[in-house]
Amino acid sequence: MKPTLKIKIAVDAAMSVSMLLLMAYGLVGEAAHEWIGMGMFALFVAHHILNRKWLLAVGKGKYTPIRMVQTALVGIIFLSMSGSMISGVVLSRYVFAFFPKHGGYELAQQVHILCAYWGFVCMSLHLGFHWSMMLAMARKHLQPSPLRTWSLRLIGWLWAVYGAFAFRRRGVSLYLLLRSHFIFYDYTEPVLIFLIDYLSVMVMFVLIGYLISMLLKRLPTFYLH
Repeated sequence: MKPTLKIKIAVDAAMSVSMLLLMAYGLVGEAAHEWIGMGMFALFVAHHILNRKWLLAVGKGKYTPIRMVQTALVGIIFLSMSGSMISGVVLSRYVFAFFPKHGGYELAQQVHILCAYWGFVCMSLHLGFHWSMMLAMARKHLQPSPLRTWSLRLIGWLWAVYGAFAFRRRGVSLYLLLRSHFIFYDYTEPVLIFLIDYLSVMVMFVLIGYLISMLLKRLPTFYLH
């Protein structure tokens, strides 16, 4: 495996962990949330620098259905990250505490929730779109085994099913649709349980992204001149 690819995987893994920790805002503490958010933004910038060739090629070549959806997802993720960062600066009480306060706290809070949850969903879908590549890499380094393959598939499907249950139990749709302007946490709950639930929700959307990508690969190709 090339060193650059190892760095890309490490950055993406760190982003996934940071994203999960950011969702546990009320359980990790406000100061930690802000610093993790700064780390997430730095990783986001690093991710785009490492994938700059893809960005430079956006207006070139043929546009397959899967590339069109991938590009749209990247655009939504960029908007979500930008919205999270700007609203986070307004809400900041630690990292950017030196900035003067000019109001707009309630609006910033709503934008922050909306961007955070849609960013979480779209990043998970984006990971799912690249899951076939991850599987191909795994096959190169692991001895093929039908038993292992089917066992992992079963675990993945069961985990995604639990993710659907966690999605409902945690009320994620409330925040995606901004039907709640506050995120509710059970402060007596161990952080690990919360993280397992949100990791399961992520697995569900990764699987959805993977299945959508498989479907889109079967559709006809468009060309961009």
